[in-house]
Amino acid sequence: MTHEELQESVPLYAAGALDRSERQALEAHLLSGCVSCHAALKDYQSIAALLPLALSPITPPHSLKATIMADRNPAPLPAEAASNESARQSLEPGEWMNHLFPPVAPARSSSLPWALGFATLLIMAVGGYFTWSVSTERSVTTSNIQQLEASLKETSTKFANLQREVGDQTQSLAALRNELQQRTDETAETKERLVQREAELEEMRVQLSQRGNTRTVETPQDELATLLRVPNAKTVSLTGSDMAKQAAGFLLYDSRTQKVWLYSINLPESPAGTTYQLWAIHDKPVSIGTFSIDTGKAAHLLVKKVPSFVDAKAFAVSLEPSGGRPQPTGPIYLLSQS
Repeated sequence: MTHEELQESVPLYAAGALDRSERQALEAHLLSGCVSCHAALKDYQSIAALLPLALSPITPPHSLKATIMADRNPAPLPAEAASNESARQSLEPGEWMNHLFPPVAPARSSSLPWALGFATLLIMAVGGYFTWSVSTERSVTTSNIQQLEASLKETSTKFANLQREVGDQTQSLAALRNELQQRTDETAETKERLVQREAELEEMRVQLSQRGNTRTVETPQDELATLLRVPNAKTVSLTGSDMAKQAAGFLLYDSRTQKVWLYSINLPESPAGTTYQLWAIHDKPVSIGTFSIDTGKAAHLLVKKVPSFVDAKAFAVSLEPSGGRPQPTGPIYLLSQS
């Protein structure tokens, strides 16, 4: 018999409704140490012991007392019967459980068979309900597990699709980034070539003007507009000193041609016999060039080639005697921020 079959026969065993072979099989199972069946038997025996209490009391017959008194002094057993009794096993199969859990002996009654039948039906109903409950719970659990597995499978599929889409978008983004970088490089290269062509055209125009013995008057704004389009041009600002607080200037340096443009505005008119001189200050001042401001002139543009421009610590414009001096001797009108 299986464990489930033996477990279902425990209520019948507690009610004494098993035949000999079934009883012996269950007792052997209990002796093997089954804890669940052992606990179930204890509960069912307690229920079976309470069933007689529900019976209605009856008046005992008048001969019951005489029968009980006669049983108190039984006749002695013959010697042969006594020897046979000692030769018996100490316990019959099934009696060991009565010693462990002695059942309450119910009073004899004519209603005992009916009570035993009712108890058997009750125990079988409880066992059937318990079996049905376990089976239902197991079915619900199995259904929940199947639903979770299906949901997990669907989620895994969606996640894999998202990963594939992210990979595709990453590749597309990398391709767009490479294409954008390529276009940026091409634009920068085109811009640089355009600036070079404009500078070459400007030089050719100046040369043609000089060959034709014609003087071309060019405004400072034109010169600045041409130079500001050069990508590697460096700018240094000059501010007016106390001698000329309204004056200002800018130094623009093109590292490609090593030329310096000085664009100054609002400098006072240089008096007769004087000239303005631009200095690059290294360890000591070095002259870059001279220029004059005529009457009514507000701005001036000076262009010189200065290879050591980037090494200079500061720049200044002073007023010197005509022709300039090797070192500054006159007042400072413009000075760069160090």
